[in-house]
Amino acid sequence: MSQVFEGYERQYCEISANLTRKCASAGLLNGEQKKQKVSEIKGGLDEAESLIRKMDLEARTLQPNVKAVVLTKLREYKNDLNNLKTEIKRLSSTDSQAARDALLESGMADALMASSDQRGRLLMSTERLNQSSDRVRQSRMTMQETEAIGVSVLEDLHQQRQALLHAHNTLHGVDENVGRSKKILTGMSRRMNRNKWIIGSIIAVLVLAVLLILYFKLFH
Repeated sequence: MSQVFEGYERQYCEISANLTRKCASAGLLNGEQKKQKVSEIKGGLDEAESLIRKMDLEARTLQPNVKAVVLTKLREYKNDLNNLKTEIKRLSSTDSQAARDALLESGMADALMASSDQRGRLLMSTERLNQSSDRVRQSRMTMQETEAIGVSVLEDLHQQRQALLHAHNTLHGVDENVGRSKKILTGMSRRMNRNKWIIGSIIAVLVLAVLLILYFKLFH
């Protein structure tokens, strides 16, 4: 989840809790003290509403798998803000002691209980969202590690391919050398055979010449 959204969220929870306490204390006041407290609460409401708008804008920029959860959470914050606004209206409209007592006994108690329950749900939603964010971060880390392993494997395969190409080129060169050597040996073998025939012919001629010489000497 966006760190910017989390920052706005923490600020809103602090302001909401502070405004709830101020609403409870304002219900026990009267006169100028009450007006001053209500004015402070209204200023806090403006700040809380500004944070809601900022969270809304930030939530719409998130990824779809996180955006849906964040928008659901944001709706709960908006409901909490509306409850606070309702409490301020009740405080502003009550002047008599009876109205204050009725507010404390009924409306304020219900509102505080509702706010407490809603904050409990918000805390649970925050916890679930944080767990989802942790799982997303872990998945991202796993993807990065897998990507790094893949890059390493590709580099190893590239090196092995280069080694195989080098070996292939070397074998091709050896094959060419063997072919040339074979041609040379074949040529030498042909020359040796030709020389054998020449030498054999010379020997035959010499033997024939010797026989003729002996014949003429013996019979003539």
